[in-house]
Amino acid sequence: MKHDQFIGLVQDRAQLASRGEAEGATRATLETLGERIPEHLAANLASQLPMEIGEHLRRTVTMGGAASGERFGLDEFAERAAERGHTDPPNAIFRARVVLELLGESTQDILDKVREALPGELTSLVESGSSGHLGGG
Repeated sequence: MKHDQFIGLVQDRAQLASRGEAEGATRATLETLGERIPEHLAANLASQLPMEIGEHLRRTVTMGGAASGERFGLDEFAERAAERGHTDPPNAIFRARVVLELLGESTQDILDKVREALPGELTSLVESGSSGHLGGG
């Protein structure tokens, strides 16, 4: 999937008013995910995405992994993504669900490895998709 298509789908599925909001939601989700998953997994996922999108995951990798693999749950994920995305935690979680759903559609089995690297409450974030119900948190 190409960058413009990915961002357009984020905008459509998250019902955002602009491409800029979709870019921001994508950046907020992936930077936060990049802090949570191990560096090698973030790099692997980033390599399967368009460069402009994958770069959000690489930000922690370029810092020598100092911020990757942190242990935090759904509430902290929501807070970090909300702060980055200039929104509130419930909207940040919904936007993250959309972005993660699209990651699953545009990568080859790597989202399964991401799911395995996350605790249960964050796993539900990956599994719920844009129209499912968020369980566990």
